Amino acid sequence: MFREMLAGKIHRATVTDCDLNYEGSITVDADLLEAAGMREYEKVAVVDINNGSRFETYLIEGKRGSGEVCVNGAAARLVHRGDLVIIFSYALYSGDELAAHQPRIVRVD
Repeated sequence: MFREMLAGKIHRATVTDCDLNYEGSITVDADLLEAAGMREYEKVAVVDINNGSRFETYLIEGKRGSGEVCVNGAAARLVHRGDLVIIFSYALYSGDELAAHQPRIVRVD
């Protein structure tokens, strides 16, 4: 049996921009993605700490060292520049893998 578990989390990242006229996704600094063990095009859940909005999307790798967290497309209506967000990724783990599993958590603040 497999269980879906938290794989990585970017905690309290500041939204640097919102681009309504983009096709969709969330663009995140490559350094943050790497630290959290996340990859470009991976499915993620995003929670806006300021207003409680939640949505799912996929990751786009942003410029390394930029600090960029840009919410794109329709989800740009759910957040505002300056809001704090939490970005979660999940993965399926077998019973054997669970014993050693530790999610990678990046605390931006």
